[in-house]
Amino acid sequence: MKQIAKGLLSWASILEEQAEQQAIATSQLPFIRPHLALMPDAHWGMGSTVGSVIPTEGVVMPAAVGVDIGCGMSATRTQLTKNDIDLTYLSSLRESIEAGVPVSMGKYRAEISDTAHDRIQELELHAHRDNINPDKYAANWRHQLGSLGSGNHFIEVCLDEEDRLWVFLHSGSRGVGNKIAMHHVKIAQAECARWHIQLPHKDLAYLPEGDDKFWAYIRDLRWAQAFAAANRAEMVDQVVRCLEGWIGDDVSREEIVASHHNYTEQEDHYGRKVWLTRKGAINAELGKRGLIPGSMGTRSYVVTGKGNKASFNSAPHGAGRNFSRTEARKRFTVDQLNDAMKGIEWRADNAEAFLDEIPGAYKPIDQIMIDAADLVSIDHELRQILNVKGS
Repeated sequence: MKQIAKGLLSWASILEEQAEQQAIATSQLPFIRPHLALMPDAHWGMGSTVGSVIPTEGVVMPAAVGVDIGCGMSATRTQLTKNDIDLTYLSSLRESIEAGVPVSMGKYRAEISDTAHDRIQELELHAHRDNINPDKYAANWRHQLGSLGSGNHFIEVCLDEEDRLWVFLHSGSRGVGNKIAMHHVKIAQAECARWHIQLPHKDLAYLPEGDDKFWAYIRDLRWAQAFAAANRAEMVDQVVRCLEGWIGDDVSREEIVASHHNYTEQEDHYGRKVWLTRKGAINAELGKRGLIPGSMGTRSYVVTGKGNKASFNSAPHGAGRNFSRTEARKRFTVDQLNDAMKGIEWRADNAEAFLDEIPGAYKPIDQIMIDAADLVSIDHELRQILNVKGS
């Protein structure tokens, strides 16, 4: 860890100049106390740096939380091992998962499963209790539950260091969460403009805690976080069903780990009550289990937090981009992506669609984990044998 500037600590040994300057500008906002923490995977983002932990007193910045509220990870270890499966038939499992879970932007469930129905009822009760209306953002949110999305979201089947089989996935609050976020980002921007507040970037616009608009955002935010967690849980159920159909036997869940990495919560740090925004970071308080995925074709990790005070009990949320999607498509080739994915079952026939997700577009996960050594301990190392992504 090093101090880059007053009020800015960094665990990132690889940090682009643009991201560093962006983080410095954010850290100098008057309501950020005592400092901003950059995680090992930090990189430039819209408004504020992805991979930053931002403590704010009395305000929240909706764009700093991000437009995929509650995006995060879920991992489930099964009773299966490498010896229980036939790796030569993984393509049929992948096709089953792709048929059972809607993937890609704008793809949702045509029918609502029994497990999704129960989760939807819980979300409806949550909305009623908090007097919010998710239908005004996306009337089809019920059909979005249990769908993956695109970009860096994925479903994977992995083996750990003992060749035990895991279901591992990454997704968020889908279209409904995006619309909730954008609605409140625009409100914050309009309010700061009305108050004639000068900001380093319009996406650092904030809502003060005493304002009704602040609490309206917090209520919507918490619902979207609950939706994101339910969405991942529903997809795990669907993937487990696919596994059961593939092996012709029941699958048990021996170990379950889940974590958000785009969210805000009120927490106590350094004797202050702050709104702690983890934008591309996970909770790594002492004993808290979490997930740190690598990029497509590399390893991922199940970890336990060390409760590092200076990081606000936080850790990285993944490998972190080293090149933008546009730059990645200029730098890398489909042949390079095919080489990187050797030994993994994936949609190789549509490789061009996933070129901007090539491992080379991300920071090396090995370095990320070295940088995070005082933030988390490693419980399991997972290597993919199957990858499903939306184009």
